Amino acid sequence: MKKLFSSLIMSMAFVVVSPVMAAGDVSAGKGKAMVCAACHGADGNSPLDMFPKLAGQHESYIAKQLADFKSGARVNAVMAPMVANLTEQDMADLGAFYASNKVTPGAVSEDLLAAGQTIYRAGNKDSGLPACMACHGPTGAGMPAAKWPALSGQYSKYVELQLKAFAEGTRSNDPNNMMTDIAKKMTADEMKAVSAYVAGLH
Repeated sequence: MKKLFSSLIMSMAFVVVSPVMAAGDVSAGKGKAMVCAACHGADGNSPLDMFPKLAGQHESYIAKQLADFKSGARVNAVMAPMVANLTEQDMADLGAFYASNKVTPGAVSEDLLAAGQTIYRAGNKDSGLPACMACHGPTGAGMPAAKWPALSGQYSKYVELQLKAFAEGTRSNDPNNMMTDIAKKMTADEMKAVSAYVAGLH
């Protein structure tokens, strides 16, 4: 828990000293997003749960993920060629466009609701797992300044896959390994439950 607290402090300090990213243009982003529509939907609400919903996600978070895909900090065979020629301005424009749209809320699996809500709002004291809402907020809105993503309405399958990736080390572009440390504390059942819960959170 002390390590997590230190990571939180370091992440917030990083927000203060980070350079200001390029301002995104929604109209420009709409045009640039046409090539992304096949997987992520015309407005960022992906029709397939294997691809994340981008609608309503923070501009800064989307821009960071695109930059990480380009640099190799986040590895994905599909996204790498898609971002290869994107400029910083392109990334900001795409982020602005998706942030301007509303995410469509998903359905919550009733059998996982109680367990997912407990993990999201209270964590697990026995394993040292912190509450998800500490960083992602009570409604799953996230924290744009810290580039902590919105989770509300996201596909449960996608969230669960990302938690597994953090735990297994196949995704490691989280600030100060925060999500890596958290995901390693989670059981498979906890990942499934909290992923189902955030799908209907709003």
